[in-house]
Amino acid sequence: MLNLEPGLAAARGEIEAAIARVISSGVFVAGPDVCAFEQEMARYLGVSHCVGVNSGTDALVIALRALGIGAGDEVIVPAFTFVASAEAVCVAGATPVFADIEPDTYTLDAQGLDALLTGRTRAVLAVHLFGQGAALEPLVAWAARRSVLVLEDVAQALGASYQGRKLGSFGAAAALSFFPSKNLGAFGDAGMLATNDDDVAEVARRLRQHGGRDKYSGELIGYNSRLDSIQAAVLRAKLPRLDNALAERRAAARRYDALLAGAPELRLPTPRAGGEHTYHQYTLALPPGQRESVARALEREGIQSMIYYPAPLYRLPAYRAFGNGEALPNAEASARSVLSIPIWPEISGADQELVASAVKRALARRR
Repeated sequence: MLNLEPGLAAARGEIEAAIARVISSGVFVAGPDVCAFEQEMARYLGVSHCVGVNSGTDALVIALRALGIGAGDEVIVPAFTFVASAEAVCVAGATPVFADIEPDTYTLDAQGLDALLTGRTRAVLAVHLFGQGAALEPLVAWAARRSVLVLEDVAQALGASYQGRKLGSFGAAAALSFFPSKNLGAFGDAGMLATNDDDVAEVARRLRQHGGRDKYSGELIGYNSRLDSIQAAVLRAKLPRLDNALAERRAAARRYDALLAGAPELRLPTPRAGGEHTYHQYTLALPPGQRESVARALEREGIQSMIYYPAPLYRLPAYRAFGNGEALPNAEASARSVLSIPIWPEISGADQELVASAVKRALARRR
């Protein structure tokens, strides 16, 4: 699904020098590389503050806490996303309320939010899925009219933009993930909170280090969630290459588009008008009942594929209590049909031809 080796090989010298710098400094938690990376990422996103933490999930939890969201509050969450989106809401003490998605982009459907609004609704979580943004224009407008906060989950879409602005700069706060497979990946877990709000940034900085401005002040009940210096140094070394890597991902997606054009009943990724897709995943929608057979056919030819995600969140055991008993049709249909195929910046055209041919042969056999 993903080959990290070519990208790491290209940046190996810069990465090794960055790690050696941290080792020589003896500063392995916080320190100058963390501060520098926070500033560099804030400039990249066009926001006032970035706060390094130890994972994208922690970035969501801390963002919710820093926004004052907790027990008794509700947060609208798309039902079709990774479990961490709802998990963070629960860990913060709030209640997730599941919303349906747009069928073509797999992101939150802003048109149905009024039906989910209650007196306890504090925020809506815009998950930018598979590499592109949610419908931010209607979503931000709706939230402003309803006095609801917008929180962005940019874990899969770092570097994407909407109407000329980077994702992560629209909401009251945003969560970034630097898990190794992400668009910008660390050598382990790492994450970041982004915001334009000085107060949110200050509270987040306290929450990440046991709730205090210093080691022993204990002003808030916080977490041990600091970004390690070596991870920050690795990410700093890789950041200048990010936009080129994303351009290569888009070129690879265009090749798939051309290779798979005309395949019967196969829906290809749909970029949003006014938005920029990073193709963190290249996700197909297959006809009903054909996904498993296509995945097995690819596996027989030595080609990996992945299902992101096999069930809406309200069908998972830990989150059934938060469903309202009604199935969300687009989330259900997507969970039954999606299949992601291999993509990474340096994937060769020959490899893509092999993958596309295998997909088309599998579909032809099913017919």
